[in-house]
Amino acid sequence: MGGMRFEELLDQVGGFGPFQLRNVALLALPRMLLPMNFLLPIFLAAVPAHRCALPGIPANFSHQDTWLEAYLPREPDGTLSSCRRFTSPQALPNTTVVGEGHSPRELQGEQSTEPCPQGWEYDHSEFSSTIATEWDLVCEQKGLNKAVSTFFFVGVLVGAVAFGYLSDRFGRRRLLLVAYVSTLVMGSASAASVNYSMFVITRTLTGTALAGFTIIVMPLELEWLDVRHRIVAGVLSSSFWTGGVMLLALVGYLIRDWRWLLLAVTLPCIPGILSLWWVPESARWLLTQGRVEEAHRYLLCCARLNGRPVGADGLSLEALSKVAAAERVVRRPSYLDLFRTPRLRHISLCCMVMWFGVNFSYYGLSLDMSGLGLNLYQLQLLFGAAEIPSKLLVYLSVRHAGRRLTEAGTLLGSALCFGLRLLVSTKMSWSTALAVMGKVFSEAAFTTAYLFTSELYPTVLRQTGMGLTALVGRMGGSLAPVAALLNGVWLPLPKLTYGGTALLAACTALLLPETRRAQLPETIEDVERKSLQEEQMPMKQVHD
Repeated sequence: MGGMRFEELLDQVGGFGPFQLRNVALLALPRMLLPMNFLLPIFLAAVPAHRCALPGIPANFSHQDTWLEAYLPREPDGTLSSCRRFTSPQALPNTTVVGEGHSPRELQGEQSTEPCPQGWEYDHSEFSSTIATEWDLVCEQKGLNKAVSTFFFVGVLVGAVAFGYLSDRFGRRRLLLVAYVSTLVMGSASAASVNYSMFVITRTLTGTALAGFTIIVMPLELEWLDVRHRIVAGVLSSSFWTGGVMLLALVGYLIRDWRWLLLAVTLPCIPGILSLWWVPESARWLLTQGRVEEAHRYLLCCARLNGRPVGADGLSLEALSKVAAAERVVRRPSYLDLFRTPRLRHISLCCMVMWFGVNFSYYGLSLDMSGLGLNLYQLQLLFGAAEIPSKLLVYLSVRHAGRRLTEAGTLLGSALCFGLRLLVSTKMSWSTALAVMGKVFSEAAFTTAYLFTSELYPTVLRQTGMGLTALVGRMGGSLAPVAALLNGVWLPLPKLTYGGTALLAACTALLLPETRRAQLPETIEDVERKSLQEEQMPMKQVHD
């Protein structure tokens, strides 16, 4: 293929400079909003201590505990039941709680119990209200509480497909605006929900809108960057995710009412919409669409901001038209293109398994914070802080060990942490330490997966490929909260499921080709050609 490649154009206008840094900074907001929404159920759907609502305590009755014991049965572990009460109050020594006319057998304590007929009373010391206290999503209804996360991720899953396809058709920037506006509208609607059904529907649609951020932001940054600086930008921009995780702990600590909390993570979309004025469309995408003048305008702006004097011949419209002709090989990509050729089919199938495992184990760990001995805010802050060393781990490891080994190693690490937590009792601080270690590994696996996948696919199919893997990943994300309910079947089952999936994903990652120091493939032919070269390499070495 003669003529100039886009990489060479980028060298002329500067592949990493003030223009690209401004771009990363402008796209920091959607990156921070994602974890604040994805991990919101930790606070939004928290279940405080609760017990059956009981008739009022008589005025002359000083011991509340005795009063509770008269009404509430004890669980096998000795605590008072949260979900059941005696059908009629029980007689206790030296008290006259029991009314007249009860049979002696009832007085001896062989009492029948019932689910709470008058609803529940909640401990409001930590949260003034959550969706669990608002709609009584406890006891028999606790599955509905977990279902909120699942529906949300199903929404993200649908959005990933739609945005992946639409942003390849209509451009990254336009679809980013759609994502911002619909997140703002749907987020505000869920904060105003009048019942559980309305909340689930609006929350699911918020997930669909937020998927736009996951799909568009990374490629919009990458398509303006040269090969050498992709890692730096990738790690830098994913540290905004970590910022969001820690910020969520602070916002959750300050705002204890779920409606206001939801508004607090939705309203930042307004400055986001305004910031789009300065976000550039991907010149690479514009050229594949044959929109040469627009690409020319953005490239000149890039050269000007980066202080690169551009020769008249270098960025002439003819030169750009040649690049555009070379870039415009496949006009309208479809998901089938990812499976048509043998090499791409192999990459796509492996990436799907890898992404499922990465998401399933990450959200399995992040959304389940029970039994770790710290309060929710400390734990969320600690989990956020744990992501910082993981970024450093990724940065060093992908440069020296390569993408493939880093991905497999971090997934193996998180699988081991799940396994070891099964052997340690939850009462020990070891369990918390292992959970934090697991968080370091699973976050590192997540960061690497983004970088790795975007380098495996050719430009013409990059969005589509990221869309597909994100789709499968979100399936993992949506099943993670449901898998936590498996503890009803057998206590260690959720951790076994999370760990086993991470292990499978680690093995699959080893089947992918290494992309360290490789040029981003532009066309499907580039990917297939690379495969032929790799097959011929060992042959050459044998002949030498």
